[in-house]
Amino acid sequence: MWQTNLAQLEKQYRITDPVLLVKSASVLAVVILLFFLASVIPGIELKLGWIAIFGAVVLLILADTQNLDPILHKIEWSTLLFFAGLFVLMEGLQELGLIQYIGDQMVSMIKMVPPENQMVVALIVVVWVSALASSFIDNIPFTTATIPVIVELAENPELCLSLRPLVWALAFGACLGGNGTLIGASANVVCAGIAEQNGYKISFVKFFR
Repeated sequence: MWQTNLAQLEKQYRITDPVLLVKSASVLAVVILLFFLASVIPGIELKLGWIAIFGAVVLLILADTQNLDPILHKIEWSTLLFFAGLFVLMEGLQELGLIQYIGDQMVSMIKMVPPENQMVVALIVVVWVSALASSFIDNIPFTTATIPVIVELAENPELCLSLRPLVWALAFGACLGGNGTLIGASANVVCAGIAEQNGYKISFVKFFR
């Protein structure tokens, strides 16, 4: 059965433009390389967003497409606007001090236990707070906003905490919470948008069940 389905997919979605495939793969490789260099080399001050836009513009030029309407029609504009609004919301919550307030409450909870148990309690708190928050706020902007709080926890002289386990706890909790609801992870929203375009509507309640 799976061999038949695979053969049908290969027949339906065969490579129609090998030259464009090579151009796309080359641009993608350059973009990934720039992502890596921007993250590990302190002297490079390129933002990841500008790198992605640069790659898109270069690929549009290399593709030499005369009519952009079909391409623009296939873009998930609603999904892009959703993520843009979500990042603005998270930045607003951070400016209002909500993220810092959550961090202060976490510090208060950890201080209530003896020093020898603080690491275990901190890991449990970080995992479940990030999991619950990421279920209703996309885990990418939440993780971005929470990283400074985790660094403050590790640098707090009143706590006996190590940074590396806290980072892993945040990553695990955000990933776990991202599977909880439809808006918990970017992949969920993108998948729901593509499914709706093909006639399969996935509602928030249906995904949550």
